[in-house]
Amino acid sequence: MSVEKLEFQAETKRLLDLVVNSIYTNKEIFLRELISNASDALDKLRIESLTNKELANDDEEPEIFVVPDANTKTITISDNGIGMTRDEVITNIGTIAKSGTKDFLDKLREASGSTAQELIGQFGVGFYSAFIVADKVELITRKAGTDSAVKWTSDGAGEYELEDCDKDSQGTIIVLHLKKEFCGDDEYNFTDAHEVERLVKKYSDFVRYPVKMNFEVKGKDGEETSIEIRTVNSMKPIWTRNKSEITREEYDEFFKQQVHEWEAPLEVFHVKAEGTVEYTALLCIPKHAAPNLYYSDYESGLQLYSRHVFIMDKCKDFLPDYLRFVKGLVDSPDLPLNISREILQQSVEVKVIGKALEKNIQKQLGKMLKDDRDKYEEFWREFGKSLKIGVYNSMFDNKLKDSLKDLLLFPTSNDGKLSTLAEYVSRVPDFQKKIYVAAGKDATAIEQLPQMELLRERGLEVIYLTDPVDEFTIDVLHEYDEKHFQSITREDFELDDAESQKVKAEVEEIAKTHEDLLKDVKEAIGGDVKEVRLTSRLKSGAVCLVTGEGGPSLSMEKTFAAMNNPMFKATQILELNPNHAVFKKLESLHEGGKDSQDFKDLCTTLYSLALLIEGVMPNNPADLANKVTELLTK
Repeated sequence: MSVEKLEFQAETKRLLDLVVNSIYTNKEIFLRELISNASDALDKLRIESLTNKELANDDEEPEIFVVPDANTKTITISDNGIGMTRDEVITNIGTIAKSGTKDFLDKLREASGSTAQELIGQFGVGFYSAFIVADKVELITRKAGTDSAVKWTSDGAGEYELEDCDKDSQGTIIVLHLKKEFCGDDEYNFTDAHEVERLVKKYSDFVRYPVKMNFEVKGKDGEETSIEIRTVNSMKPIWTRNKSEITREEYDEFFKQQVHEWEAPLEVFHVKAEGTVEYTALLCIPKHAAPNLYYSDYESGLQLYSRHVFIMDKCKDFLPDYLRFVKGLVDSPDLPLNISREILQQSVEVKVIGKALEKNIQKQLGKMLKDDRDKYEEFWREFGKSLKIGVYNSMFDNKLKDSLKDLLLFPTSNDGKLSTLAEYVSRVPDFQKKIYVAAGKDATAIEQLPQMELLRERGLEVIYLTDPVDEFTIDVLHEYDEKHFQSITREDFELDDAESQKVKAEVEEIAKTHEDLLKDVKEAIGGDVKEVRLTSRLKSGAVCLVTGEGGPSLSMEKTFAAMNNPMFKATQILELNPNHAVFKKLESLHEGGKDSQDFKDLCTTLYSLALLIEGVMPNNPADLANKVTELLTK
């Protein structure tokens, strides 16, 4: 048989260089591309045989075979699909982006509409990925319905050879003569059956046709071996089935295998959409948060499939960062991928899917909160911080803020139970115009704040902000149901009832006669406090620290300090209880002169105690201990 030498089209030469050196960054991708092409050929045969009965072969099941061979250092991918004629080989393989699928899709779309969407080889360059791992590629193909076959051979350098040959059946065989570095001498070994099996399961597990491989099986004596043919892909994506046909146990098992969860997920979302953008999403909320969920080394994102073929892992384009805990996959025929199908391009379709998924997750969480409170609180304990971060990041997105605010839970002074903001507002007395909040490292620390005593006495509920992100979240929300948030440790806090207003007026009168005392207390403490004043918010407590409006609170200051950002400082105001015995002591010592050491020591000690109440260590703890000891002995 004569051999004909032909040159690649000029554009194809450039493409081959790009494929080998630039387009495909993942060396494993070649197997996915060639199996996808084989599946494509089987699809074409199946559809064309519907109108051309001569192409139908009822005696032969459609299949794809992958045969790695360590002896010959080759890997062979074969199918019994539509095959190609000599002219089609020249057109499809010798010409850039001309795999035949695009022309076929155009014709098929005219004839049968949506059926065209079943095909996957829409990019036309997948075949060339063979040259990433091979220094020589042979293709033997025979068109269905014909008796002649053709062999195509090339080293990818610019020329290829064509010759007529014999082939017993229709379909295509591709033989890759592997480069040395892909035969086990380096990190890759594509001649190892188990390694190739892993790649098939990773990238082509849900191709609709069986992908078969040969495996050596040792006999009982350990010496004799036989060849066992196994189907190594599952073929049936669970997400393509009707939700009504899938049990929760099947979903649970799928996610254990697919996203490597060691226990069943807390919640599952199965979404199918048709219309402008067609996609299926199968998502889950894991039972527990990953230890590094909120660290920079955590890799979030969903798996991406295109017509059941795996494209990429950890695709971050679909869900916003506050939903980073969600795992699962998206499968769509409509997404614009780049030429190597490795990277998702930004597009309207991506945004449409992302917004729809985000809205669906929010809706399902709201339903869980309403219908299964225990389950939602279990979710909140693991992932509540993520939603609060979402609110914080919605500073300039009122729509997102509004969609998340009713999903928030906070512990409160109402028996320490978790409460939504709506539930809190429903319990406030008529005179209360604001939502009271207090920040601290935990509920116990907040309950011990001297400011809490008065609110407990009046039966007023306080929301506890125990997570560092809580205050930032509340600041972004600013209000809920037309009630502004009010920290009980801010300088502008005051109760709205008549009794509180009366006590406030009495304290203001006392303050007018003690202006010099308050001025001298501030002078004794130094520049750490902006102001010293009397307060009506304390009952049995002697002293407390509050912070100025607009700036960070003391707990925020601690958060910034932990982030090595000491520039954000709270404006501190020291408040004294005029009805406490310590204040009477201050008055007495002040009468002896503002420069007396006892007066100064009491002032600085009160300030240090106020810091300790807020969980802040004084600048000189040893000095505080000495002063307290001296005061105890006087």
